[in-house]
Amino acid sequence: MYIFKEPLSEGVIEKRQSRFTMLVTAEGQEGVLCHCPTTGRIGNIELSGRPCLLSRSGDPKRKTRYTAEAVSLCRPGDGEKTWIGINQNAANRYVEHYIKNGGFSDMLGVVTELRREVFLGESKLDFLAGNTYLEVKTPLQSIQAEIPEWVRTKKTEPFSSTGRMQRHITELSESLKAHERAVMLVCFIYDNPGFRIVERSENYEEVKKTVDDSVAKGVEIWQANFEITPVGVGLKKYFPIHVE
Repeated sequence: MYIFKEPLSEGVIEKRQSRFTMLVTAEGQEGVLCHCPTTGRIGNIELSGRPCLLSRSGDPKRKTRYTAEAVSLCRPGDGEKTWIGINQNAANRYVEHYIKNGGFSDMLGVVTELRREVFLGESKLDFLAGNTYLEVKTPLQSIQAEIPEWVRTKKTEPFSSTGRMQRHITELSESLKAHERAVMLVCFIYDNPGFRIVERSENYEEVKKTVDDSVAKGVEIWQANFEITPVGVGLKKYFPIHVE
């Protein structure tokens, strides 16, 4: 298990103030400015009133004391909560930990050499694990979990920011050499039964063709489900998927 250096504390989101910040109630104090690590939308849920897990910054110069690591669809007063991780940058740390500890052996085999941020063509990819290029994606534009009746939702605009993903998967397919593999790992820091397109982007057909062409050239797409708790992050399961 990936163990946090310090257990996460629980708070409640008051509101999302900007793309980068939230106001939360933390440790009995209201109106605490908190860093939001996800600049885009988090599904179609209204974050106000949602329980959250917070990591504390050890940097005295930082403007925000906390970072929101996860939110919950449970009620604030519920004793046993499940969490949805929202720190997309942290996903790479979790993946790296489990690669180094053999957690992805069915996908990568035995990894004796692991490099981070490797250039392939004009793109910088997340990992080179042995002979396998690995790009990690952590989509949050839709939450693929049952939304309880007490969670407010809001109308959202069609998602269209797909350029970076298309560029990366194209580079993966076109730059491979003999004996190399390429994997796009779609990570969820909650229990997602199987990734599916819930809401088509404005350029869905273009994206679909890019993905299909890349898969035909040898790119593999896998899904990984993690579970986040106040103590750490566990890898629950991973499996190959076909994106419709």
